[in-house]
Amino acid sequence: MSARVKLRRAAGFAAAGAAVCTAALLAVVPAAPAAAHNSITSTSPAEGATVTAQPGEVSLTTSDELLDLGSGNVIDVVGPDGLHYATACATIAGSDASVPVALGGAGEYTVEWRVVSADGHPIAGEFAFEWAPAEGEVLADGAAEPACTELVTSGEATDVPADSDGGSPALPADALWIGAAAVLVIAAGVATWLVARPRRTPPAE
Repeated sequence: MSARVKLRRAAGFAAAGAAVCTAALLAVVPAAPAAAHNSITSTSPAEGATVTAQPGEVSLTTSDELLDLGSGNVIDVVGPDGLHYATACATIAGSDASVPVALGGAGEYTVEWRVVSADGHPIAGEFAFEWAPAEGEVLADGAAEPACTELVTSGEATDVPADSDGGSPALPADALWIGAAAVLVIAAGVATWLVARPRRTPPAE
């Protein structure tokens, strides 16, 4: 076989390897951003906890930084009477979101929240806790309307349960491209070696 034919065959193997790597990369990379949504790592009060003293605030912590987009982030605390007990708008500090509260009558309180995760996608959920005020606790009057009514509702939010583990962290896109390039180089080198290596001439009988 001539050297030119060998080189053409090697180029063909390399092209085939490139096509396979490109197809695999295109299948993986679009999925990376979807795995990058924040997840809830903890809440205060905790889901299902019983609170006996005014907590002062309700908060949630996520797995990554939150985007502080003003009315794009909201935490509402609804009492057993259907009234609202958050006294101001939610504030963002890194991966935490919180809102000041003054609770009223005893019973189950539901915290409904919506925040914007690090990838710009809104996530939402709720959790509940039990309020059993100790003797002497000052009880607040709830409001018929939420403290913040300018909630941005555009865009579909992903429901995230409280204390979700978020699954495995997403690989950065750069790492995926570098890995695919490395595989391509190795595949091309192996194909070239297989085609261009010297053939043993069988001994004459």
